[in-house]
Amino acid sequence: MTEAASPPIRRAMVLAAGLGQRMRPITDTLPKPLVRIGGKAMLDHALDRLAEAGVEEVVVNVHHLAGQIEMHVAGRTSPRIVISDERAALLETGGGTKKALPLLGDGPFFSVNSDTLWSETGISNLAVMAQAWDPARMDMLLLLARRETSVGFTGAGDFFSDDAGRLTRRGQAASAPYIFAGVSVLTPAFFAGTPDGSFSLNLLFDRASATSRLFGHVLEGQWLHIGAPHEIAPAEAALAAAQALDA
Repeated sequence: MTEAASPPIRRAMVLAAGLGQRMRPITDTLPKPLVRIGGKAMLDHALDRLAEAGVEEVVVNVHHLAGQIEMHVAGRTSPRIVISDERAALLETGGGTKKALPLLGDGPFFSVNSDTLWSETGISNLAVMAQAWDPARMDMLLLLARRETSVGFTGAGDFFSDDAGRLTRRGQAASAPYIFAGVSVLTPAFFAGTPDGSFSLNLLFDRASATSRLFGHVLEGQWLHIGAPHEIAPAEAALAAAQALDA
């Protein structure tokens, strides 16, 4: 691959510090990112997707049972792993990412929930997002899943999308067709003016939406929602079925 054709996004933040309370009792002794789905830790599913998309370095934040995650990623070389230590205080998705900004450089980066999991249909959705990223029009680009075809999700949905991929919140509507699938592209500069300490990335979603600069890429594949122990088996079955079709 020539330099001109290289993916424009080479760094990522993987959010692995959460308590995973809905996954108890499993997460009393095992951090949720290390729960295995289809024989592989959810964290490795996320890291492998990033590596496939050309990401070279990933910052992983840790808090709950942090030592287990540090040991788990110690042997990875693709992508390279840097730890952002949040043992002192849990900072949520936005605050944790903001703390890690000095490790992420100046350019756009992926933010990925460590427990997000999806099947693909022969393309790398993250590589497509990297190519679609347009800072002239966008402050954030989100990976979206279709609500009706996702596995294990029973909510009302999060977003509407126009023909250009510009997103608006569900608001007071009874339902919306798209779910946030746990991946976004954004830049360090977009954190200017955000609070110190703990806050959610939802703050930045709303900021981007208010200026019509929040966009989405609809997942080519199937999103697997895994929030509680009883959702593991259906997710494994769906993943196995998708892998069999792709074989």
